[in-house]
Amino acid sequence: MNSIIIAVVILGGIAFVAAIVLFVCSKKFAVFEDPRIARVNELLPGANCGGCGFAGCNAMAEALVKESDKGSIEGISCPVGGAEVMSQVANLLGMTVANGEPQVAVIRCNGTCENRPRISQYVGLRTCAAMNACGAGETACGYGCLGCGDCVNACQFDALHMNKETGLPEVDENKCVTCGACVKACPRHIIELRKKGPKNRRVFVSCVNRDKGAIAMKACKSACIGCGKCAKECQFEAITIEENLSYIDFTKCRLCKKCVAICPTKAIQAVNFPLPKNTEVKKEVEA
Repeated sequence: MNSIIIAVVILGGIAFVAAIVLFVCSKKFAVFEDPRIARVNELLPGANCGGCGFAGCNAMAEALVKESDKGSIEGISCPVGGAEVMSQVANLLGMTVANGEPQVAVIRCNGTCENRPRISQYVGLRTCAAMNACGAGETACGYGCLGCGDCVNACQFDALHMNKETGLPEVDENKCVTCGACVKACPRHIIELRKKGPKNRRVFVSCVNRDKGAIAMKACKSACIGCGKCAKECQFEAITIEENLSYIDFTKCRLCKKCVAICPTKAIQAVNFPLPKNTEVKKEVEA
C-alpha cells in the first residue's frame, strides 16, 4: 500500500514539475501573431498563386501588416483580387493604396505553323521545359513558343488555351488575373505582363528572337529583324533596339500604331483596335 502511495506522490510531483516547466516555456517562447494578419488573410481571395511575389496569401497578409506598421503598403498588390480587394485591405489597415493600372499576360511570339514551319520532330516528354532542355525544339527558332502548353497547365484561372491551328497559346483577357504563373512556366520567356491599355488596346513586339535579321527571317517569316524602322518612326521614344530585337515600353507608348504600319515583317501587333473602314468594306464585299 505504501509503495502505491509513494508512486502516486512521485508521479504527481513529476507532473507538477512538468506543468510548471511547460507553463514557463509557453510564456518564454510564445510567438505573438498580430490578429490583423488573420483578418487581412480573410479578405484575400485564397488563390495562393504567388502572383503577389509571396508564398501564398497568408505570407502576403503578414507582409501587408508589417509594411503598414512602417506607414505604407505601396508596392504590394494582389493580382487576383485586384483594386477592390486591396482597397478593403487598405481600409482595414488604415492605409491608402494607389490604384495600379490593370495588366494582362501577352504572348510575345507570332511563330504560327504558317510563319514558322516545323523542320524536325521531337520525341520525348511533351513539355516545354523538357523540349527546351533538349535544344531548339521542332523549328529553326531557338527563341519562340514550343507549343507544349506548360503555360496553360500553370494557369489556375482557365485564362490560357492552345490554339490548334496556330500552335500558340492564347490569353483570355477577361479571365487573366496577371498572377504571373504562365510567365514563370515558360522556359523561353515569351510571356510578359503588360498594361492592358485604354479600351484594352495594346501595341507590342510579338517576337523575342535575338538572331540577326537574315537568320531570324529564315526561322520565322514574322520575326523581328532589328532593322530599327519602328524606333525611328516612334515620336515618343518608346521603342528601343537591343541585340537585334525591338521592344516597346508600354509606359511610353501612345498607341499611335505608326510602328505597326512600318514594320516590314509585321512583327509588331496591335490588339483590340477597330478595323480600318476600308478593311470592313472589303470584308463585306467578300462575304
